[in-house]
Amino acid sequence: MEPIVYLNGNWLPLAEAHVPVLDRGFIFGDGIYEVVPVYRAVPFRWLQHLARLERSLAEVRIDDPLGPEAWTAMVYELVDRQDAPDQFVYMQVTRGVARRDHAFPAAATPTVFAMSTPFPGVPTEQREHGVAAITLPDERWLRCHIKSTSLLGNVLARQQAVDAGAVECVMFRDGRLTEGAASNIWVVRDGIVMTPPRSHLILAGIRIGLVEELCLQADVPLAVRPVERIEVDSADELMLTSATKELIPIVSLDGRPVGSGSPGPMYRRLRAAYDAAVEASVARGRMAPAAVASAIADGVRA
Repeated sequence: MEPIVYLNGNWLPLAEAHVPVLDRGFIFGDGIYEVVPVYRAVPFRWLQHLARLERSLAEVRIDDPLGPEAWTAMVYELVDRQDAPDQFVYMQVTRGVARRDHAFPAAATPTVFAMSTPFPGVPTEQREHGVAAITLPDERWLRCHIKSTSLLGNVLARQQAVDAGAVECVMFRDGRLTEGAASNIWVVRDGIVMTPPRSHLILAGIRIGLVEELCLQADVPLAVRPVERIEVDSADELMLTSATKELIPIVSLDGRPVGSGSPGPMYRRLRAAYDAAVEASVARGRMAPAAVASAIADGVRA
């Protein structure tokens, strides 16, 4: 059965969803997006994803076309219209349709699109045995904290990893760790989990806040600070996190083993805590849209 998607207030089959060629998302990549994992019909860390979506909209000066309550109701309906219990929701907002000109149009209605697809979960092979990565210089723009649809730099970096037979890249700017093409990177040395601080050079992945919480709960030492290249090269363990990859170990970097070359004890510990957090989210169930709006108004850290 063809999936039903949301486009500008309408529900329709994916094949019937069309956007004009003068949409600024198509012409300029002028828009933002968000990806939310869903477990047993419950969006995971929805408050944080919604807060980041609103922050990205504000950064690119697009007025929020829906608002927290309407976003929540739309996502719940989208999930309920699909068959799979586990899904990931993709949401995109562009500045809308206008005559081609670099400057913002004086008046344009944002284009809102959302779809949900089955989430089969992270492959067991990757969870249990880890993945390979390569290192690359970070040659993207300097506003990586915006979850923009302008992803060509990330696409090129990810393709270099694929060409090398790896799953992801680990990028550096001026000798310091930034992130992966589509993930955040974690370094373990001497029992301490390290990750770069939030800045304009990295996307504040929702799993950053989650892993910080898991480390605090498990009394795991955590250092959020600049991470030098030498610390990555000599790491005991490396891990990556993202909405669709969850938390997986990097066991090979540029063809060399990381630590023992196998998933390490810190990964095992945090992986168990991650899975427990998912189960706790499912047990709590969905928040009412009005409660989501209230929580966002009170301030949620993305």
